[in-house]
Amino acid sequence: MTDSHDSINISQQVPLEMGHKRLDQVAAKLFPDYSRSRIQQWIKDGELTVDGETFRPRDKLVGGETLHINAHLEAQERWEAEDIELDIVFEDDHIIVINKPVGLVVHPGAGTPSGTLLNALLHHYPESATLPRAGIVHRLDKDTSGLMVVARTLAAQTSLAAQLQKRTMGREYYAVCMGVMTGGGTIDEPIGRHPTHRTKMAVAPEGMGKDAVTHYRVEERYVNHTLIRCKLESGRTHQIRVHLSHIGYPLVGDPLYAGRSRLPKGVNVEVLDVLKIFKRQALHAGHLELEHPETGSMVSWEAEIPDDMLELIEVLHEDMKETGANEEEY
Repeated sequence: MTDSHDSINISQQVPLEMGHKRLDQVAAKLFPDYSRSRIQQWIKDGELTVDGETFRPRDKLVGGETLHINAHLEAQERWEAEDIELDIVFEDDHIIVINKPVGLVVHPGAGTPSGTLLNALLHHYPESATLPRAGIVHRLDKDTSGLMVVARTLAAQTSLAAQLQKRTMGREYYAVCMGVMTGGGTIDEPIGRHPTHRTKMAVAPEGMGKDAVTHYRVEERYVNHTLIRCKLESGRTHQIRVHLSHIGYPLVGDPLYAGRSRLPKGVNVEVLDVLKIFKRQALHAGHLELEHPETGSMVSWEAEIPDDMLELIEVLHEDMKETGANEEEY
């Protein structure tokens, strides 16, 4: 029984109680590491057999048969491998955890045909070409830094995708927002495509959009800003950026959701200088927790806040001290 990076060779006997059920339904139960669509394709291609014979997905079983998968994984992507440096936090035969830098796009698309994380994965891990999206299961925006997990096998990819769907994967972000928050809270608002600006997302009217839940707590307050920590239940496009803007606390430097630069009145020169040069959203994925696809144990990683955000936080912290205002830390 093997599941390598480029082939799968596994068998399972059909329990008698699963008799009189469709082959594709039984196979999905017996091989839960693989998606239903993948299993159906293997059946159609003759790579999933019943007692050595080919069946159709809808054919019913008796019970007691042996299902055997002998599948060769073909390259899924046509993108080019590129020698792009990656900051690998952890890797084994099943997953890779990457600390993504600011400026790196995750997946090729319109306007970014190359130079992405996917291109880098194809270079450093050539076997990832056999996986959908080279094993990528979730994304970070181009100018958001921090932790991402990538699968190295189909089974791992299925497991990680299921954890994301069930909202059991723990992802926490550090963010610096405009305005002084009085406390933490939860934003439970659906998100959908903006009705007029197609490059933006927005909180959608009731009954529209996809469910999105963001929890946030205050880490430190400043004169005109707040450092918070956000925890996602869902993973919608631009979720933290949209939600915080919606409640009136957009991220510092956010080019899409902060509106026109709203520099506070009377801000000191040092803070002003840092705010002017901070040209990306102040958001960093600092904590990642998940169930390891192979061992089933909970594992977690931390990634330090990058230098540009640290400089911003330090300047805001010093400004708070110099004002003589009451400083609260949590």
